[in-house]
Amino acid sequence: MKKVLAAVLAGAMLTASMAGCSGTASSSSSSKAASDSKADSTAATSTASAEDEALTCTLNVWGPAEDQAKDKGNWLPTTCEQFKKLHPKWNITFKYSACSEGDAGKTVTQDPSAAGDVYFFANDQINTLISANALSELGGSTVDEIKSSCSKEIIDSVTVKDSVYGVPFTTNTWFMYYNKSKFSDTDVKSLDAMLKKGKVAFPISNSWYLPAFFIANGCTMYGDKGTDESAGIQFGGDKGTEVTKYLATLVANPNFKNDADGSGLAGLRDGSISAYFSGSWDAAAVKEALGSNFGAVSLPTVNIGGSEKQLKSFSGSKAIGVNPNTKNPQVAVALAKYLGGADAQRSHYKLRSIVPCNTEVLKDTDIQKDAMVTAQNETFEKTSIIQPFVASMKDFWTPTENFGKALISKEITKDNAASKVEALTKAYKNPVS
Repeated sequence: MKKVLAAVLAGAMLTASMAGCSGTASSSSSSKAASDSKADSTAATSTASAEDEALTCTLNVWGPAEDQAKDKGNWLPTTCEQFKKLHPKWNITFKYSACSEGDAGKTVTQDPSAAGDVYFFANDQINTLISANALSELGGSTVDEIKSSCSKEIIDSVTVKDSVYGVPFTTNTWFMYYNKSKFSDTDVKSLDAMLKKGKVAFPISNSWYLPAFFIANGCTMYGDKGTDESAGIQFGGDKGTEVTKYLATLVANPNFKNDADGSGLAGLRDGSISAYFSGSWDAAAVKEALGSNFGAVSLPTVNIGGSEKQLKSFSGSKAIGVNPNTKNPQVAVALAKYLGGADAQRSHYKLRSIVPCNTEVLKDTDIQKDAMVTAQNETFEKTSIIQPFVASMKDFWTPTENFGKALISKEITKDNAASKVEALTKAYKNPVS
């Protein structure tokens, strides 16, 4: 009924919203913005009727500081100005604030009515943003374009109950960088093989990375698909104990180093580390550090319990969202669509090595030749799981971080592995079965 209503109201609401672009929002502006954003499809982007309507408005755009830094190409302001040129009858004043994708869930929700009209967010925060009435459902041609230009997995990452809530612009995961002079193509398929030949840094004390070992050995988070909150996080039992014993052995290996406070990247620079796990955000720095020896691949296997198991990282997407409290819904949705579009993804990649997710852009010759792009995409497709974004994930991060720190400090050993991992599982506040 909501979709039908949005479609029926599209024509009527367009005129009203355009006329009120510079005005004061009414008490119903939140619900109206949500409906308008679903009905934006034709109204706010490319049709003649929308472009013929002259308007003046101010749009607040929140994005990562790096996208607004002159020494990194000033991508966000530049792209917004390009959008403005494409809409000559829209007299838009842009205002910018720094807010990283990872911080959107806590920053935007503090006061959604005062937050950016358009902002960038990591998909694992989507339910938090929706619950705070801070994220609009999209519809019409905007969703059609997303579905025609992204993989099903990417679309699923911004979908809740069959509704799309953001314009994806990149996958979000981590993979492995390595020094090609130290490890062969065969070596990098196995972490244990690498540890026999050189030093490897891995962020054991980082709760975004540590679960890769548990998932590798068949432990689950919220069921097989990561959506069953009642199933809880099952890192205990024999499978979890095997993982914990492996990790206790791993941190004792002289060729292993816990990557904390930038030590892994620093080690690549000075040669004391030969492999390092991170994401596309570090690509430029790693390429500078390794030069012609730059290597990037999807995740290796590990030998747990006597057999090879595939490490699996958390993955998701980063997207551009529209605030349902915006006074300018058509313009906001059109901008979000443009910032996540093909041209914007190309320039984002060139300026900041942000890996595109648009399927046509990924066919570009220079992008296909980039080992980092291949590593991220292969990790997303083959050696990762979609990071759960159920509400209970809030209880996951701190206990997992503490568990990793206890491994590094040798508080957790092979001898007490079973009891320690059971205590971890209890710390997740799993539902009583």
